[in-house]
Amino acid sequence: MATVEKHKAKKVKLYMDNSATSFPKPAAVTKAMVRFADRCGASAGRGAYAEARACEQMLARCRQRIARLINAEGPECIVFTLNCSHGLNIVIRGLLNTARKAHAIATAMDHNSVLRPLNALVEQTGLRTTLVPCDGRTALMDGDDVRRSIRPDTKLIALAHVSNVTGTVQPVGEVAAIARQAGVPCLIDAAQSAGRIPIDVQRLGADFIAFAGHKGLLGPLGTGVLYVRPGAEDMMPTMHEGGTGTVSESATQPTGMPDKYEVGSHNAIGIAGLSEAVAWLLGRGVAKLHEHALANCRRFLTAVEGVDGLTVYGPSLAQLAHRSDVFSVRVAGYTPYELAEALERQFGIRTRPGLHCAPLAHKTIGTYPEGTTRLSFGPFTTAGDVALAAKALAALAATSRVRAPGR
Repeated sequence: MATVEKHKAKKVKLYMDNSATSFPKPAAVTKAMVRFADRCGASAGRGAYAEARACEQMLARCRQRIARLINAEGPECIVFTLNCSHGLNIVIRGLLNTARKAHAIATAMDHNSVLRPLNALVEQTGLRTTLVPCDGRTALMDGDDVRRSIRPDTKLIALAHVSNVTGTVQPVGEVAAIARQAGVPCLIDAAQSAGRIPIDVQRLGADFIAFAGHKGLLGPLGTGVLYVRPGAEDMMPTMHEGGTGTVSESATQPTGMPDKYEVGSHNAIGIAGLSEAVAWLLGRGVAKLHEHALANCRRFLTAVEGVDGLTVYGPSLAQLAHRSDVFSVRVAGYTPYELAEALERQFGIRTRPGLHCAPLAHKTIGTYPEGTTRLSFGPFTTAGDVALAAKALAALAATSRVRAPGR
């Protein structure tokens, strides 16, 4: 019996939507969350009793682990957020909300988490924006286009490290250097790269880096991180104020880090899980996990190369250095939703169809308005899983309802 047929018979569920949120999580993540709920349950800074102190220690330990993971200058650079979108909004709103008639730069491959706050500020403050174009085949941007877009009133350069549509890895180090030379704050959306690609924030040199806790970091939903380069907080006002459990005598928000941007009680149970997820990543090494991802990229692109009726978007096998294990595909004769349904019904493969909250990215690669079907691998995706996905796509392409003339 063929591998695909065996898979059908066993009704295996194969998760390939790690770009939305990672699954499965390391076992220690769930155990830590249950342990916190059962044994602690307190809010840091809201009591002098043992459980409140234990929560404070847990938060501090998680900050230290994240700082180590990205080589931050210290744990105080790590701000806990609810997700990556939250962290991006802290920066975009903080830098631009009060800057009348300012200018900001983003790219055509950015996610709505960057584009929508900018578009809202266009309406609210008269913000002017430049969207740097990207190559229609590879989705790569050119750093020189960023350099040429900078104006005297440019207050922010924002871009995604890795596209959630094509898996394209952008030259963020080059862009951060251009921004630094021009004296413009730089914000990196690392939602699809943190925990999947090694990040050294001191070498990268960006002022702000936002990322999710529940994607590549393998933590639970409702967690995220904003890295703030030491000193960068001086240029960014707060957009939210409230209780911090510290400096309660002050009528204004504390200016010290990370309290300046952390308002209210933390999602402590989620951070307890995130802390153990980051410990798991540190134990394995992000560089090793990245090697695993690139090996899966190579396997997948090799397996689907030349499949009639199947289109894979983004960097090719020859451009592996510019790619992560996120793949947008189309199969002739299927809409993206029909393809996703067929992959799940016939092969148990979970994917995500549509525009992936990045309509301009799909316009760039020519898949708007229907979008694509996205397969995104993770650290637990095996070589066998990749082979099965490739065979499933080939099988569906071979039985496509739309055949070329003469077939």
